[in-house]
Amino acid sequence: MKIETIAIHAGNHNDENTGAVIQPITMSTTFLREADGSYPSGYIYSRSANPNRTQLENVLAKLENGVDAAAFSSGNAAGMSVFQSIKPGTHIICPDDMYHGLRNQLKTLFAGILEFDFIDTNNEELLRSYIKPNTGLIWLETPSNPLLKITDIRMVVAIARERNIKVAVDNTFATPVCQQPLALGADLVMHSSTKYFGGHSDLMGGALITAEKNDWWTKIRQVQEMGGAIPSPMDCYYLVRSLKTLPYRVKGHVHNAQLLSEYLEKHPKIESVMYPGLSSHPQHEIAKSQMSAFGGMFSFCVNGGADEAKRLISSLGLFTVATSLGGVETLIEHRASVEGPDTKTPHNLLRVSVGLEHIDDLIADIAQALG
Repeated sequence: MKIETIAIHAGNHNDENTGAVIQPITMSTTFLREADGSYPSGYIYSRSANPNRTQLENVLAKLENGVDAAAFSSGNAAGMSVFQSIKPGTHIICPDDMYHGLRNQLKTLFAGILEFDFIDTNNEELLRSYIKPNTGLIWLETPSNPLLKITDIRMVVAIARERNIKVAVDNTFATPVCQQPLALGADLVMHSSTKYFGGHSDLMGGALITAEKNDWWTKIRQVQEMGGAIPSPMDCYYLVRSLKTLPYRVKGHVHNAQLLSEYLEKHPKIESVMYPGLSSHPQHEIAKSQMSAFGGMFSFCVNGGADEAKRLISSLGLFTVATSLGGVETLIEHRASVEGPDTKTPHNLLRVSVGLEHIDDLIADIAQALG
């Protein structure tokens, strides 16, 4: 089936008792046992599994062409479960530009437990030079946050296969509508479901999708169940509901992001625009080779430094100044302020999550703000 059909049908289970065409929310935390101790429904306790989570994980796996998925209470919980599943002392290679929440998680919670280096993962020679005998995972984020760097997934997978190293890809910016890392050879895909999967800035979640059910995946499932960082049945219900429109929402985000980035690239008050859909992007050809569309996120640098960047966002009327991404409304933020004093993000950079407003209104708003 095509992705639009998968999004609508793979997460739903018609209720046989009532005939409801949409699966009801099952809030129960515990389930009936038979006298012999068995569970006729297949469910034991909601931390282990829940009907709504089962359907959510089913649609997530199918959207990414994986064999199984695990849902979590947040993107950070999903990422942390990967790191918790790895043997202490393992070396991880990570991008030098990645979501600061996971980077700080590694540096704070896993310091002394795991080894890690942050490098340009698209530099093949550099990547090879950082591989150690204990390297067990290469973590990719492409497009990256917030510089929209692109990493050649096929290239990294080929190197990893030589050394029996796993490859995980944070696919949050792209979504499976724009990019499918498992089809490119990756072992694992991660998402912050809070973003495009939820799509309305009103719920939190995370997800992991695997290419195969192996010992590593069994360990991740153990972390999910024993750690208990799972989404509620209500959150699962609303995520399944939102995923039904994901392919069509993403098409709108991509359309607006392309036109808005093209407008800004030509504006004399803009220093640079970072969007993989622009031919000026340094990895545009790689993006074309592994992405079916270029996503709804871009960043741009304003002439005049941080003060001018902050003046610009304070002059906007339609762009909402807020952190996060993937909602129907357009969000903009001064990213360096969010990331803190150790940020490597340029202080004149603004990150935009392009929403589904009419493109003419978005351009008119930023045009008046630029003066």
